[in-house]
Amino acid sequence: MAAVEREGRMARGSYQQFCPIAMAAEVLCRRWTLLLLRELLLGSSRFNALRRGLPRMSSALLARRLRELEAAGILVRCPIPDETDACAYRLTVAGRELRPIVETMGVWGQRWVAAEATLQHLDADLLMWDVRRRVDVSSMPDRRNTIQFIFPERPAKERCYWLIAERGRDTDLCTFDPGYEVDLYVSTDLRTLTEIWLGHASAAHARGTGRLALTGSRQLAGTFDAWFALSPFARVKAPAHPGHTRRTA
Repeated sequence: MAAVEREGRMARGSYQQFCPIAMAAEVLCRRWTLLLLRELLLGSSRFNALRRGLPRMSSALLARRLRELEAAGILVRCPIPDETDACAYRLTVAGRELRPIVETMGVWGQRWVAAEATLQHLDADLLMWDVRRRVDVSSMPDRRNTIQFIFPERPAKERCYWLIAERGRDTDLCTFDPGYEVDLYVSTDLRTLTEIWLGHASAAHARGTGRLALTGSRQLAGTFDAWFALSPFARVKAPAHPGHTRRTA
């Protein structure tokens, strides 16, 4: 494969250094680019799916970053058969080679950025989109399972989310009532569920202190720890040496 090209090689903001780190940084370190790569590496390929994983990124900026990554040879745009003007974005060999870099940054952030600093940036849409990707349907009854998450303290548009999970199908996330009978209600505050997702707290402790309530199917409630798979970085531990402290942001 041809080497990755850099659009606007001498553009304003260029480091103007031959160092490979500098050259890579000019391609990868623009605002939102690494997070866009995260979404592509996690399997999102359509524009709307990418938007759901990047809810605070404008559509115009997303389109621009996609064009930049395409020009750099990191992704290609592929037409979708039988769908007029629809396309999917696929990583090239150069793009897929970025996986260990992006994952290592996640490990570093989980290990060294203070949990309290992380929890200052709560986002219900992003959390539930990430939860949807990790649901382990093999730990659920072999049927359609509808789970409603309720954050009582949030504004109306961020208060309720529905997961529809079934073996052999992609798990769906709805921000409106899908009309199915709810099998399990999960009521908690957004901070608590984020702490559980990141591995900073356990579901058992949250239930014991009344911060997490599971109502409905006993089977789904009893297997919550199995089907509610945590963040892929949840098992990363903070440094154990007293001389090493996490930064606080």
